Amino acid sequence: MATVAVTDDTFDAEVKNSDIPVVVDFWAEWCGPCKQIGPALEEISAEMGDKVKIAKVDVDSNPNTATQLGIRGIPALFIFKNGEVISNRAGAAPKAALQSWIEDSI
Repeated sequence: MATVAVTDDTFDAEVKNSDIPVVVDFWAEWCGPCKQIGPALEEISAEMGDKVKIAKVDVDSNPNTATQLGIRGIPALFIFKNGEVISNRAGAAPKAALQSWIEDSI
């Protein structure tokens, strides 16, 4: 499954109402660490298939959701399951660490 671009308007439908766990990556185009983890998240999305959805929210274009979740720095990653946040982390990390965090959380 490819990563999905999510907006403030589509957040509830794509994330909170999802039948499978969703990893949400809050990022921005100007953010170097965000660009570092982007390819790793794409690979994890492809490898994990239908077990998890990876969603990306550009905080510059969609500030409301980030504000509601109290995000102060990016990249910020949140895992939602059954509409609720079950885990979150901030900052870049290697692919193996991201994948382990996702698998341990879901």
